[in-house]
Amino acid sequence: MISEIPFRAKGIELMNKLGTTSTPFLFVIDYKMENSVIIPLQQIDNTVLCFEINGTRNFEPSAQSITPPFQFSKHPVSRDIYQRGFDIVMKNLRLGNSFLTNLTFTTPIHSNLNLKDFFMNSKAPYKLWINEKFAVYSPEKFVIIHDNVIRSFPMKGTIDATLENAEQIILHDEKEMAEHYTIVDLIRNDLSLVAKKVRVERFRYFDTINTNQKTLLQVSSEIAGDLEPDWQNEIGTIFSKLLPAGSITGAPKKKTIDIIQEAESEPRGYYTGVFGIFDGKNLDSAVMIRFVEERGGSLFYHSGGGITVNSICEHEYQEMIEKVYVPIN
Repeated sequence: MISEIPFRAKGIELMNKLGTTSTPFLFVIDYKMENSVIIPLQQIDNTVLCFEINGTRNFEPSAQSITPPFQFSKHPVSRDIYQRGFDIVMKNLRLGNSFLTNLTFTTPIHSNLNLKDFFMNSKAPYKLWINEKFAVYSPEKFVIIHDNVIRSFPMKGTIDATLENAEQIILHDEKEMAEHYTIVDLIRNDLSLVAKKVRVERFRYFDTINTNQKTLLQVSSEIAGDLEPDWQNEIGTIFSKLLPAGSITGAPKKKTIDIIQEAESEPRGYYTGVFGIFDGKNLDSAVMIRFVEERGGSLFYHSGGGITVNSICEHEYQEMIEKVYVPIN
């Protein structure tokens, strides 16, 4: 059994304490910063929790593989339900309450895979499995801290890689461009809360993601800033200032979080929270997207995307559905 602790009341202090003593630990923080799992690496039981973070893992990879096609079907919310949430977001965008809002929904899925199967067989740089709770196979870094430099890598913009001129299409799409500029500006502001000399080091570069359905191109940027040499003493405090992640909320963040709560049909829980490890010296973390949750013996996939005033409901609805995938090929 994995023990949760309140993040604000206990988690921040515990992360600071473990960082001060250079104790390697894993952290998992939910979207609203209400609950967290914070465990020294040596105390993790890999029969109930497994992680893989850029090649660092606490389990032996399975020699078995799934032979496609495996069973995987999705049953998204109706267009009408999505429209209601979309309309709430659009109303606030037109009133100027937000410039970008990330709208997400939950999709019931059926598969011959269980949570552990998803975790073991998916291909992603950041993976996490907690028994009977959820599995994550995320392509999105949150922050990396190395040699006193903090870096964030917001992802905004996804396109089918097989489309002719796919890179040029998404790079010149006005809606995608506006969304990406907004998030980069938000992350720059967020990092400025904890770091100095914040700068954009890479802007709108591409990553390739292979899925069970198709190959996708994902657009990201890299923003960096300089931390104080004793930043390890304040790991929990740093995360409390940066969360929730800007890429899965919007801008301005505080008001947009209120809009999300009104527009979305159920709480996000750990979906779009963050997880990562501190190895005693450096830190690596990810945003918990590409997220499968188990509730009452059934599986649910969470997905969504950024909405701007230029968004078209049908396009956003289809993007939400397309993001329900498993990176197994």
